[in-house]
Amino acid sequence: MIVDTASRTDDALLAQLDGLSPAKRALLEQRLREARSRASSAGIPRGAEGEASPLSFAQELLWRLEQAAPGMSTYNVPRAMHVVGELDLAQLRKALNGVVKRHAILRSVVEGGTDAPRLAERAARDVEVNVVDLSALDPVARKQESMRVLREAASEPFDLARDLLLRATVVRLADEEHALVLVSHHIASDGSSGGIMMRDLDALYRGDEPAPLAIQFSDFARWQRTQLDDARVEALKTYWRKTLAGAPARLELPTDRPRPLAPSFNGARETLLLGNSLGEIVQATARAHSTTPFVVLLAAFEVMMHRYSRQDDVVVGTVVTGRSQPEVEGVVGYFSNTLPLRVTFEGDPTFADIVARVRDASLGANEHAELPYETIALEQRAGALFDVMFAMIDESAAPAELGDAMMMPIALDRGVSKFDITIGPAFTSEGLRVGIEYRTDLFDAATIQRMLSHFGVVLAAATAAPDTRVAELPLLTPAERDLVLNEWNATEVTYPGQATLSSLLSGQAWRTPDATAVSLASDPSAMLSFAELDARATTLARALVVRGVKSGVLVGVCMERSLELVVSLVAIIKAGGAYVPLDPEYPADRLEYMIADAKCPVLLTQARVKEAVLSGVHGAEILCVDAQWDAIASSGAGELPTVQPDDLAYMIYTSGSTGKPKGALNRHRGIVNRLLWMQGEY
Repeated sequence: MIVDTASRTDDALLAQLDGLSPAKRALLEQRLREARSRASSAGIPRGAEGEASPLSFAQELLWRLEQAAPGMSTYNVPRAMHVVGELDLAQLRKALNGVVKRHAILRSVVEGGTDAPRLAERAARDVEVNVVDLSALDPVARKQESMRVLREAASEPFDLARDLLLRATVVRLADEEHALVLVSHHIASDGSSGGIMMRDLDALYRGDEPAPLAIQFSDFARWQRTQLDDARVEALKTYWRKTLAGAPARLELPTDRPRPLAPSFNGARETLLLGNSLGEIVQATARAHSTTPFVVLLAAFEVMMHRYSRQDDVVVGTVVTGRSQPEVEGVVGYFSNTLPLRVTFEGDPTFADIVARVRDASLGANEHAELPYETIALEQRAGALFDVMFAMIDESAAPAELGDAMMMPIALDRGVSKFDITIGPAFTSEGLRVGIEYRTDLFDAATIQRMLSHFGVVLAAATAAPDTRVAELPLLTPAERDLVLNEWNATEVTYPGQATLSSLLSGQAWRTPDATAVSLASDPSAMLSFAELDARATTLARALVVRGVKSGVLVGVCMERSLELVVSLVAIIKAGGAYVPLDPEYPADRLEYMIADAKCPVLLTQARVKEAVLSGVHGAEILCVDAQWDAIASSGAGELPTVQPDDLAYMIYTSGSTGKPKGALNRHRGIVNRLLWMQGEY
């Protein structure tokens, strides 16, 4: 079943069916009874002591990954604890050795070739316990060095063919303060195994002997291989084919960097405490919808992934415990399986709708969880079925004591991430805590911190009003919303009421007449000062006024990048008109259409452009600002108008992709507003 602090038996799973229709409930109850019957009808037989067994399906996948990249520590499973109180190292070593003696998987190795790898049990031997004394360091250095030691211990790889699959490091911080990290390999330990190991360790440390185990993990692995007959395998494959048909190949999240061709497992971790209040609301929402906190939390995460990716079809991975048989309850081993959960957002759903869809998807996955993940992936012909993982963390099973010492979990960032993102909510003594493990190839820490905040916002809003449409659920924090609405969007500024582009340019020419206003990249010697630009533009503007240019009159400008181009734009504005940019690279018929549509009485250009592009254009007086400058300057001197803020400054045409190009008009007031805001902002 799906890893969930509130759903650890079939009976708890059946509680999720209350909200379903009678017919669907009856069908699912029947299927769950059949699954329970298959699991327990014959029980799991105990093999001969020391008898080799095949790897379980999940173990085989991990072992093959290890063979492809030997020496990696990606699948190490560290459990770090802060121990306050007296710690007897000799008793700890004895208890650890007792744990290894009790759970044969921790002293088993993988032997044989790639065709038939097998688990072989070895005789019990002493657990390696590394002790590091940091008590002489100052508090800050002690904390930093202890975390370094713990991370280093957690990252040391295992040799699956030789090593004991459990080791320990103890860091002495003071007389009655230690840090303890137990490291196992995932091939020998799943999420539930941590609580089992810690309970057994506590009992053995106190001198108590736990009740004998009915079976060992090797018995389960051997039994698992016999359970899936051809008919059941085909039924499982059919379900997953139908469930995943047409699923997206990838969840397209906005990353800080492009996805590398060869991604690494380099990762980091960020956490956020959401508190007791929200945790209680999540549990109340789960009860109200006849489901579990796992489903509610996953539904909120699915909503966030939908909003981030803008995809209506979201596939997230999760873990099923694989512990449906009573014999395996207290056994350390890798029982879990990884499965894809697919949820769609079609039909403008509410959050309550998504909770129901996630519940249905999780029930379906539980019914068909026997098929190994790698088999499902091969059926889909996909290297991976998902890039994002949701893994509920169960901290309720870990004991708070080791003998008379108190223990508290330590969040350990090993610098590893198996997936793009793995989110892990947990109900702790401090309240609901959420962590995200992420690939540093793709994301920055600030992005993940923001993602955690967004998860909190979505979860709080969704559980407060489950009937809210997903599209209407907030994503931004109040601070982000204020930033977007009141800072980034605060583009209005106070400026002189009569300010225009022409008055701003004239003012700049008066303040800095000798400063360079325009330069030509292709010819460094070609430049104009502000005084020169203003003088030339004024001369051309007076000639344009004589030709009838005034407020509201559009003047075409068809030029290559040049000093003449800037002079012409400024001159048109000074004359009170509005310019229409015409790209010389456009086809002649498009240029003719734009000039005719704008009803330009005058067209400013250059001699080489006129000859190459505009020879067929009629209906406008064409002035070559370069070749005809002397004639333009002597053609008359009209009086320049006072340009008003609401006068047009320019018109620019759309691409015309939806039909004919359309001209968009822009006035001085709006342009000046934006320019002054940009000057103040940047």
